Amino acid sequence: MTLSEIEHQYDFSYPALYRQLERDGMLDVGAYGPDWYKLVYPTLKDRPTLLLHADDVELLAIEAVADAVASLLDTDDYRKIDPAFQFIPFAQTGAGDHYCFFASSQHDGELPIVLLWHDQNEAQYLAKNLQDFLFHMLLNSMADQDTYNEVSDEEFRDQLAKTLGTHARYLTARQAEVLQALLARDIIDYEVTLPRGRKEAHRGLLTDIELASLREELIPYDKFDSSFAYSTVA
Repeated sequence: MTLSEIEHQYDFSYPALYRQLERDGMLDVGAYGPDWYKLVYPTLKDRPTLLLHADDVELLAIEAVADAVASLLDTDDYRKIDPAFQFIPFAQTGAGDHYCFFASSQHDGELPIVLLWHDQNEAQYLAKNLQDFLFHMLLNSMADQDTYNEVSDEEFRDQLAKTLGTHARYLTARQAEVLQALLARDIIDYEVTLPRGRKEAHRGLLTDIELASLREELIPYDKFDSSFAYSTVA
C-alpha cells in the first residue's frame, strides 16, 4: 500500500509536508514487534525519524495507516464514528488513541491535526496543520525530561539536538530558531499547577507557562485543546 493508493481509496490528499517526510525517509520506522526497541530503535536514534523521541507517539507505518483508516470507517467498529467525519491516522499513543489528519475539516488546503480518543467519544484539536503540530510536539519534548525512566541530562540534550537536526528543515525559520535557542538553555526544575491546588514536579528547558506563551505567539489556533464528539451513537 502506498500513500497515493490510500488517497485514491479514501478520496483525500495528504499535506505536501507529509509527502516530503515520506520522500526523505522520515516515516520509515520499521515493523513494530517485541524486538523493535532492541533491533530497530538503535538504527534510528542518531538520525531520528518523525517524532521518534517524542513522548507517547508511535508513528504508523504506511501499511498500518491503511488498516487503521479501514477500522475507523468500519460500521461495525465499536467507536461508531459519524460518517460525516473523515479521520486519517498517522500515529498513535501507547494506549491506542490516534493522531489523525482531520480530512473533512480541511481549510485553505490545510488539514487540522486531532487526537482521536479510543475509549471516549471525543476528538481533540491539537494544531491547524502538520507543521504546527511538529513544532508543538517538539516544544513539549523540550519542556519535559523523562525523569521517570531516569533519562540523564546529557541524554536528554543529545536526543533533542539530534531530533532538531533532522526536523528543523520541516519547520519555519522562526520555529527552528526558537527551538535552537531553547536547546542552549540550562535545564531547570519547575512545578506545574494542577486542579485542586495540587502541584507536579517537572524538569526541562522551559516551563509549561513559557510553552503556552510560545505556542500562542508562533502557532495560534483558536480550536487548540477543544474537543468534539465523533459519534452520534449514545
